Amino acid sequence: MKRQSVLSRASLILVFCFRLGGADSAEPARREWTVDGVVREALVAVPDDADSKLAPVVFAFHGHGGTMRNAARTFRMHEIWPESITVCMQGLKTPGKLTDPEGKKPGWQSTKGDQMDRDLSFFDAVLASLKQDYKVDETRIYSTGHSNGGAFTYLLWAERHDVFAAMAPSGAAAIRFQASLKPKPMLHVSGENDPLVKYQWQRNTIEYVKTLNECGAGTPWEATCTVFSSKIGCPVVTYVTAQGHKFPAEAPPLIVKFFKEHAKRQVSR
Repeated sequence: MKRQSVLSRASLILVFCFRLGGADSAEPARREWTVDGVVREALVAVPDDADSKLAPVVFAFHGHGGTMRNAARTFRMHEIWPESITVCMQGLKTPGKLTDPEGKKPGWQSTKGDQMDRDLSFFDAVLASLKQDYKVDETRIYSTGHSNGGAFTYLLWAERHDVFAAMAPSGAAAIRFQASLKPKPMLHVSGENDPLVKYQWQRNTIEYVKTLNECGAGTPWEATCTVFSSKIGCPVVTYVTAQGHKFPAEAPPLIVKFFKEHAKRQVSR
């Protein structure tokens, strides 16, 4: 049997059940989607004029064991870039590759086909409904995430490449499916002393993307970041700290700055 279309199998229920802050309409509000018979939820912050003015979209994904509320507070995309539609989706209980093998905590599918692609389908449903309800700027759609959420950002890059303008994974690697990546501007956040997702694993993916994007030598960027210019317009920025697996509080403004510099373009390969 053919899978139903995204919009037919994702019956959208807008449920403004709570807000993270006050009554400002730009604050993230909880919404629900039913995808393949399962109720999924996300926090979505929408600018007041998103129904009449083109708005960028930023997806931010929590790590394994995290929540959409943690993601909204950690990434702060709705505060730093209030002109954008920001989405913090909630994962389901998922076996972890590095921790939680019994799957008692929420997370994201790790590869194409894992968990019957439930999270890729969820992403498709959310994006389709945003396009239906608002004036989404399809040249400026982005994804960021930490740890398992960073790995899911890499998976979205591999499986939904044409959707995004730029990506910003953190504390993650894409070794198992990095061959499926296509050229794309990237900012990668990592800790040299990461005890969970080893820095060498992350570095291997960064080096792969730098080669893929035809990058040259690095030069200083904002803060202590390094930018590697690209012959094909797909630079790589690295933000490496001395921290472990913790997502640095200084990263969100850098991610937003990077996203603002990149709109989707065609790359000839």
